[in-house]
Amino acid sequence: MGRKVILYIAMSLDGYIAKKDDNIDFLTTVETPGEDYGYASFQKGIDTLIWGRKTYDKILTFGIEFPHKDKKVYVLSRSRTGADENVEYISDVQALINNLRSKEGLDIYCDGGSELVYELQKHSMIDRLIVSVIPYLLGNGIRLFREDLPEQKLKLKQSITYPSGLVQLWYEKDN
Repeated sequence: MGRKVILYIAMSLDGYIAKKDDNIDFLTTVETPGEDYGYASFQKGIDTLIWGRKTYDKILTFGIEFPHKDKKVYVLSRSRTGADENVEYISDVQALINNLRSKEGLDIYCDGGSELVYELQKHSMIDRLIVSVIPYLLGNGIRLFREDLPEQKLKLKQSITYPSGLVQLWYEKDN
């Protein structure tokens, strides 16, 4: 198949990736010194990232150096075009992925937010879902999977349980 599109994301046990105000503080409840939940290893297999604009804007508020300077990063946006020092803005994620898959390279990492996930799922473009379930109930907020998505059968490849209570689920598209 070549390059896989992989969603690598965290959500609360009740299915939210953030509170309604985009607050993601609940993610810190599983922070454990020396534990990255496989993230560094995962990063070795990718060379391209696709984010939604709100996710990118959130990362810029962290006050840290941009974490993916060694990779090509695209941001899906309806309002921004061109590029900045970190990313290239795109408006058609389906065309981008088709173009990327036609070229040699490592896998493609997608992470947030729900609008990007919706666009990818709507066109059945996610090949692998790695979802870290945080043992926390938000009660409301921004859902990882929006309504009106087409049905899709998935195949569980592995599940990993960590001492913090985080459970990481790896699913592949079941064609």
